[in-house]
Amino acid sequence: MKSNYIILILFISFLGCSSSDESPSTNPNPEETLYFPPLQGSTWETKTVTDLGWNENAVAPLLNFLEEKHTKGFIILVDGKIVIENYFNGHSATTNWYWASAGKTLTATMTGIAEQENLLNINNKVSDYLGMGWTSLTPEKENLITNKHLLTMTSGIEDIANEDCATPECLTYKADAGTRWAYHNVYVKLQDVIAEASGQTYNSYFNLKLRDKIGMNGNWVNLGNNRVYTSTTRSMARFGLLILNKGKWENEVILNENYFTASTTTSQNINQAYGYLWWLNGKSSYHLPQTQFEFQGTLIPSGPNDMFMALGKNDQKIYVIPSKKMVVIRMGEVANPDNPTFALSGFDEELWQKINALYQ
Repeated sequence: MKSNYIILILFISFLGCSSSDESPSTNPNPEETLYFPPLQGSTWETKTVTDLGWNENAVAPLLNFLEEKHTKGFIILVDGKIVIENYFNGHSATTNWYWASAGKTLTATMTGIAEQENLLNINNKVSDYLGMGWTSLTPEKENLITNKHLLTMTSGIEDIANEDCATPECLTYKADAGTRWAYHNVYVKLQDVIAEASGQTYNSYFNLKLRDKIGMNGNWVNLGNNRVYTSTTRSMARFGLLILNKGKWENEVILNENYFTASTTTSQNINQAYGYLWWLNGKSSYHLPQTQFEFQGTLIPSGPNDMFMALGKNDQKIYVIPSKKMVVIRMGEVANPDNPTFALSGFDEELWQKINALYQ
């Protein structure tokens, strides 16, 4: 499977440069204020494809493609308003679905919230909060690992077959922290750091400081040593809208802008396409899960260059495009069952070709 994965990504890499710069603006009024839906109820203002001057003939092919690719829920927001919202394959607007690794960005956001409340510092050692022995590393090597290393996938901990394992026996030494980028679920230890720093359970702190403040539903589900978030598609869209507005919900600062900016720009000098658990499009090279190979080119050639993304197993997607004031959400089963992936897949490129057709 690994060889098929690498072949697939090599194919994606050679598709060419992004066509996003040639696309007309999706927003006919760039000065329009972002809309935020009420925290309670199902009211959510809409815009039509006609309002935006989009190609109505491209809508049906997009929706057919999504249904064929095992999609459950799909939303496009522009200016915070719903332009396209569809549910497929037995799903509905009230059905919860898992975020998989797209939910890593929730943990990154919560880390920033805890830091702005002076509960933690991302540059501090993880052992300052969890105590020594949270890994099987020597004390010297364990103390090299900071919260920021967990945010940027540069902990130096050995890749493991059971990627959900975060107990000390699974966390062994591969390289000094900060010297190697590798996609690893050890990031989940940040949730323990937040719990220790806040004196609350992670779930309680999350609900109080993020979920309830932006009107999301959903909850964290324990799956072995991993924690996965589940919610409706609209709740995922609410989070995307918060991030589009640089961490503010209407006029309330949920996440400070400095941390938001650091989260959504290159965070280390190994993988240009990675921030604080966010994937970044438009960079000149990137690394991917399961390989140390550096690929040349941008992650999604047909996607906008300023786009950043939460990407989860089986093609859970949050795409945020600041230049277009746009958020795109996809939940569902794996789009291409013969090529299951952890983050980026060939589906991203296919989907953005369909979305770009809306602008023609």
